[in-house]
Amino acid sequence: MLNEPKYIIIKKNLQLKIENQDYSLGTKIPSEAELRQEYDVSRHTIRQAISELVNDGYLVKQQGSGTFVSDYYKTRQIGNGKKTIGVITTYLSDYIFPSIIRGIEEELSKHDYSLMLSSTRNNVENEKRSLESMMAQNVDGLIVEPTKSNLMNPNLNYYLSLSEKPTPLIMLNASYEELDLPFVALDDVKAGKMATEHLIDLGHTDIGIITKSDDLQGKNRLKGYLKALYDAKLTFSNEFIMRYDTEAKNDLPSLIRIMLESGQLPTAFVCYNDEIAVMLIKELNDKGISCPDDISVVSHDNSFYSTTLPSVKLTSIEHPKEKLGIQAARSIVQAVENREPITSYIFDPELIIRESTKAIAEKDEIEI
Repeated sequence: MLNEPKYIIIKKNLQLKIENQDYSLGTKIPSEAELRQEYDVSRHTIRQAISELVNDGYLVKQQGSGTFVSDYYKTRQIGNGKKTIGVITTYLSDYIFPSIIRGIEEELSKHDYSLMLSSTRNNVENEKRSLESMMAQNVDGLIVEPTKSNLMNPNLNYYLSLSEKPTPLIMLNASYEELDLPFVALDDVKAGKMATEHLIDLGHTDIGIITKSDDLQGKNRLKGYLKALYDAKLTFSNEFIMRYDTEAKNDLPSLIRIMLESGQLPTAFVCYNDEIAVMLIKELNDKGISCPDDISVVSHDNSFYSTTLPSVKLTSIEHPKEKLGIQAARSIVQAVENREPITSYIFDPELIIRESTKAIAEKDEIEI
């Protein structure tokens, strides 16, 4: 209609883009400033349009992160006839998470289930709000990636409450060690061990590691690293073990530079994930240190980061990504349909060998 308010016209236009998958599920829509420029309207008009789309289930807002595409509108359109699975992950559009969510969506769509997405940004307060929202919406099942899974979590009472309800729950990528909940994950201990053994097989004996301290994946990959060294009767230097948490991630480049300037370096590093490996290699290059000629680097997840550097492609442990999402969704659907207990599922790691690792020649440790 010609007399429709501008915000209604914009709402319908964005709604059409979502339904036509011009904005795909789980992706972040343009910012308010970008939308204002695109439609040449005021901030208030854009906010009205987005607010209605959020209320209608086309979008979901994540505090401090942005506004993301949701398909909860499908559930609202058909009423109670369609089951909804709530999915809470630490991130939505970052790193390997779009692939995991794509796997979940693919499996749920086969069973005509709807998906409600939420993100915690690895923050326990956000996790609390996400859990409260999902419980208030009475979702039929929950897939949750734990927040700061290596730390004592103040939201454990929510999970205990959920475990007493008929709503099935499965954890993603890790679980809380305090709770006996089913999960689907990569075998991170075996992954860390496999990555380290690859370097040992290449003749490296001085091997460092950069790992995450507040997530269970980081703890388990460190366990695997230590086990590989123990089995090979090798020791490690405390100076070669670098830990960081979610909040300190942005400080890592400067911490790596301090380590590189400290004097002596290992001949190889195991990295928590590909993003950290790329960060390390960039700092090495800035210091004139070559990967892999001077220092070999092996990583985890085999993400898009593994082939993003022009100088070297990463040797990396494969993360199941979409397969993990499919398995989590399959398990939760079976639990909803059959009301049977969920069994945990652990994927075996696989090493993808590329250019960032190399057999070591007999030489002294690198000195800067």
